[in-house]
Amino acid sequence: MKISVITAVRNSRATLADALDSALAQDHPDMELIVIDGASTDGTLEVIQRYAARIAHRISEPDRGIYDALNKGLRLATGDVVGFLHSDDRFADDRVLSRIDAALANPNIDACYGDLCYVSQENPDRVVRYWRSGEYHRQRLAWGWMPPHPTFYARRAIYRRLDGFDLDYRIAADYDCLLRFLSAGRIACAYIPKVLIHMRLGGVSNRSLGKILQKSREDYRALRRHQVGGLGTLLMKNLQKLPQFFQR
Repeated sequence: MKISVITAVRNSRATLADALDSALAQDHPDMELIVIDGASTDGTLEVIQRYAARIAHRISEPDRGIYDALNKGLRLATGDVVGFLHSDDRFADDRVLSRIDAALANPNIDACYGDLCYVSQENPDRVVRYWRSGEYHRQRLAWGWMPPHPTFYARRAIYRRLDGFDLDYRIAADYDCLLRFLSAGRIACAYIPKVLIHMRLGGVSNRSLGKILQKSREDYRALRRHQVGGLGTLLMKNLQKLPQFFQR
């Protein structure tokens, strides 16, 4: 099946090549790479230009943030399956998309996800946290469980049916989207028990206390919106991060 990989980027000259190299190294034979740039000013465009021949679609223009960029990518995507590779992340190895293809070979499965490693910003080979997802059961949503969004790949038809990212959320639109898919949408998911993504620490949602508080407020709003839980669920969602520092 054809898999669309969407990368949203703004001023990530230092890490973008690593992300794109990991995508282009995939052994899956039918990948569509889409790069949406938010009018970068730091040399990112020069990096994108070096890969122009292997990028199916690219845009560089002002946007309303990362979720607006991802929505643009969704509108351009033509793959059977769609996922996202952030500009400071990379695929864990060259067989990630092949594993996703195999998981979605079952026509009754709508989406799949795997495990994620948080790695050091300065040394991306050093693992800081290991997010082992585990099997999906709908009741786990109320316990604060959620698959790592960077590992989540869904059929494009699911995005057409249930829509993409709500721009009213500045930090937690990915959580809102996953809750929509997994609660009201009731999509069928498969778990791939492998690390699929290496994610550099230092993302927008945890750069400062203010961002952490904003993320928590938006998470709580998404939980209430989709009638999944409340403050208890939010607390458990955050407490579940603690074992990730000790798992390997």
